[in-house]
Amino acid sequence: MSTGIIYRSAHVYEVLMRSLYGRHYAARMSAVAEQVPAGASVVELCCGPGTLYRRYLQARTSSYIGLDVNGRFVARLRREGIDARQVDLAAAAEPLPAADVAIIQASLYHFLPDAGQIVDLMVAAARERVILSEPIRNLSTSDLPLVGRLGRQAADPGVGGHAQRFTEQTLDALMAAYRERIIAAFAIPGGREKVYVLAGGG
Repeated sequence: MSTGIIYRSAHVYEVLMRSLYGRHYAARMSAVAEQVPAGASVVELCCGPGTLYRRYLQARTSSYIGLDVNGRFVARLRREGIDARQVDLAAAAEPLPAADVAIIQASLYHFLPDAGQIVDLMVAAARERVILSEPIRNLSTSDLPLVGRLGRQAADPGVGGHAQRFTEQTLDALMAAYRERIIAAFAIPGGREKVYVLAGGG
């Protein structure tokens, strides 16, 4: 299964993610969604096929904008009437769209070693809070060959691989720069990701 195939189909992508996260797949989404206040407007970075919004946020948010570098995912969301925009955030020079809540899930590592720049953009865009959920136990480095290969493929958003990953220690070190903004920090069920909730800049 090539990277191109995985990112050509939202269905294949979700099957892959379910296989990697197992019984905790839904719980990781719920853990993030529960941090979004009812009626909030949301901008989601690296939204992928929009699973978080379509299954967990659509009925309880006032508006939503999804940003992703993958044109296939963006086109599919647009066909569903969802405000999705193709943006290469690693090269973006413009501020993010303003919203009550800015979210990034399992994608902050794409911006290493300068991930703090993305966090700064999110803080500036968010009127109320920033929600980051990031892998700290990485499947791409699993000792099981198949799991490791699938994890590495899932880590590529369709524009090339990303070798660097966060550990809990390196994620905590990054978030230490935002200590005065931290509202909550906790591991999701299964412990593969850690969530940080920060006060927004608005």
